[in-house]
Amino acid sequence: MRRGPVLASLAAAVLLASGGTWVLYGSSWLRVERVTATGTEVLTPEQVLSAAAVPVGAPLVSVDTDEIESRVRGRLPRIDSVDAVRAWPHGIGLKVTERKPVLLIKKDANFVEVDASGVRFDTVPKAPAGVPVLELNAAGSPSARRFDEDRLLHEAVLVAGSLPAPIAKETVQVKVGSYDSIVLELTGGRSVRWGSGEQSDAKGRALTALLKAAPKAAHFDVSVPTAPAAAGS
Repeated sequence: MRRGPVLASLAAAVLLASGGTWVLYGSSWLRVERVTATGTEVLTPEQVLSAAAVPVGAPLVSVDTDEIESRVRGRLPRIDSVDAVRAWPHGIGLKVTERKPVLLIKKDANFVEVDASGVRFDTVPKAPAGVPVLELNAAGSPSARRFDEDRLLHEAVLVAGSLPAPIAKETVQVKVGSYDSIVLELTGGRSVRWGSGEQSDAKGRALTALLKAAPKAAHFDVSVPTAPAAAGS
C-alpha cells in the first residue's frame, strides 16, 4: 500500500481547511464593513442600525443573525419582523417590516397605536391619518363580566383590521358598547351598526355595496350581513 500519496492528500486537505478557516475568521478579507437597513416607513434606517448594534469589523461568518433580529425586535416594538442576511464579502443587510396601526386608544393627550394582532406597539402625540380611535363604553353592559376590556379591545381590533381600505380611511371612531354592539362612525356624520366582530369580512363587503348603492344615506346596518340596510340622508 502506498502511504505517501495518501498522507500527502491528507496533509493538503488539512492545510486547505486551515487556510479556509483563517480566511473566514482570521483574515481582514471577509469582515463586516457595511450594514444597511431597508423597509422603514415611520422609523429611520439609523434607528434600526442603532438597535441592531452589528459588530462592525467582526468576521462576517461569526455574526449571529438570529441575535441581531431578536435585538431589533426587542428594542423597537414598532418592528413586526426583521430579516438579517449576510451580503458577502463585507455586508449585513436588514430588511424590516413595521407594524401598521388599525386602531388608536386615547391616553391623556397621546394615542396608543394598536396593530391588527392587538399589539400595542407605540404611543404617539398625534393621531395618524386614516386610523380610527377606539371609544370603549361598556361599563353598563349586561355582558361586561363575561367580556372584559381586553376581549372587547380584541373585537374592536378584529373589526378595524378587517375593514376594506377605502372604508378604513373614512372611519373616524370604533365605538364599543358591548361584545355585540359595535358602531363605526364615518366621515360626514355617517354611522354603521356593525354588531359583533363575527363575520367581519362579510360585513365589510356588505357595507362597501351599501355605500355605493345609497351614497347619501346617513345610517347603515350590516350587523346581519345577508340583510344589510341603509336609511336617512
